[in-house]
Amino acid sequence: QVQLVESGGGLVQAGGSLRLSCTASGRTFSSYLMGWFRQAPGKEREFVCATNRNGGNTDCADSGKDRFIISRDNTKNAVYLQMSSLKPEDTAVYYCAAVNPAGSWSDFDLALFDYMYAYWGQGTQVTVSS
Repeated sequence: QVQLVESGGGLVQAGGSLRLSCTASGRTFSSYLMGWFRQAPGKEREFVCATNRNGGNTDCADSGKDRFIISRDNTKNAVYLQMSSLKPEDTAVYYCAAVNPAGSWSDFDLALFDYMYAYWGQGTQVTVSS
């Protein structure tokens, strides 16, 4: 069982930066694919960024490319989302998610859809003012 706890959200003005953290329980964190999703009021949950097991391969949605960076530190059971040049439309609850994939996976595999994840944190609120 994996428990995920997000932190680092808050209120920031447009153009500012925030660094979100997600810490996980367990001893096998390095075997999990990790991702960040967000959900704004009245909207469906959407993909933000994802990373493979060792952090060497990442991908972000077009809305976050060149502004968001996902990284992980497997020695600390942590995954991070560094956000810069924030916009009001980035306002949402941000969730981290984890999955230990079954079957044959390469070291570069990513999980890019919410249905692929088995574990979710409680979320952290990010509010960007104009």
